[in-house]
Amino acid sequence: MQDSIEKSFLANRLNKLKPSGIRKFFDIAAAMKDVISLGVGEPDFTTPEPILNAGIQALKGGETHYTSNLGILELRQGISRHLAQRYNVNYDPLTEILVTVGVSEALYLAMSATLDPGNEVIVPTPCFPAYQAEVILAGGIPVEIPSRMEDDFQLDPQMIEDAITSRTKAILIGYPNNPTGAVAERETLVELTRIAEKHDLLIFSDEIYDRLVYNFEHICVPALSEDTWNRTLLMGGFSKDYAMTGWRIGYAAGPANIIRGLTRIHQYTIMSAPTMAQAASIVALEKGEEHVQTMVEEYNRRRRLIVDGLNQLGLKTFEPRGAFYAFPNISASGMSEEEFAEALLKEESVAVVPGSAFGPGGEGFVRCCYATAYDKIEEALHRMERFMHRHG
Repeated sequence: MQDSIEKSFLANRLNKLKPSGIRKFFDIAAAMKDVISLGVGEPDFTTPEPILNAGIQALKGGETHYTSNLGILELRQGISRHLAQRYNVNYDPLTEILVTVGVSEALYLAMSATLDPGNEVIVPTPCFPAYQAEVILAGGIPVEIPSRMEDDFQLDPQMIEDAITSRTKAILIGYPNNPTGAVAERETLVELTRIAEKHDLLIFSDEIYDRLVYNFEHICVPALSEDTWNRTLLMGGFSKDYAMTGWRIGYAAGPANIIRGLTRIHQYTIMSAPTMAQAASIVALEKGEEHVQTMVEEYNRRRRLIVDGLNQLGLKTFEPRGAFYAFPNISASGMSEEEFAEALLKEESVAVVPGSAFGPGGEGFVRCCYATAYDKIEEALHRMERFMHRHG
């Protein structure tokens, strides 16, 4: 009876949403003992102390009220300076930056503000599963274009152009990439922006992992050209770079008319991002650099451990150039990615995420997050070695 009541009231578009493959294995692992989780993409570092203290002082100082819909001006000014100094891309903090509840809200606002029912958004995959979901929730249609390990998981501009129709509104990309760890090459992005200009398309660029790169350059998409700036909505935040996932602060930056559209929805759904978290983010920009560098150095050490370890087990692994994920091919096990993840969790208490959770191109892979302690990664590799001796 309960199911029939729910089905009669829920919107049909919810039927198009797939359950989160990430959360599925996280929930199973949470109910087990002695599990080493390489599943959820979250830093194991605690938020650096100066940032923590700023949030605490904001609370003690009575900063517990709403802010401007756009966010605290000082934070928007800090984001503007940060982007100008790092990438030579300029945004007016008064009209071209919106502080959001993580990049997740920025994605939701971007799709809701720009898509009409039936609009198509081209989404290179593997990618963060929320991309397709947010397009669907806005009434749009995600058009998935797979990438390949043989091509270093670079997006294929020709495949993207071939997928463009009269209904195409935008291209949605995320680099450094979750789940592959790929970093987009400048030449590829230049070609992508040429295609967007030719077909008059928006570009949504999720750059939440921009600081987490290893001996490679992160290319900020709107910095490529004036035309690219005019058609790009840049999304970033503090969760990954500054170990602030629970603070829930992100931002959207773009042309003023697009930001006004996002703000119209934001003011009726969220009002404003958490005040004390905004105060902490101001300090993250001012005093967080040394902490970012320390974390990147440690992630790089773990990256080398897990990539070398997986390759030695016969699980061919692309060398991630950014973010904190390894994406091994598990075909040597003779299992599908779902079977591999379920068996590994059951037999050795190691949690990974099936690559198919991230769309076409993820089949035959699993995602292993190395944002966990070095010794835990070592133990996870020992357990996976036992597993592969039985199944390889």
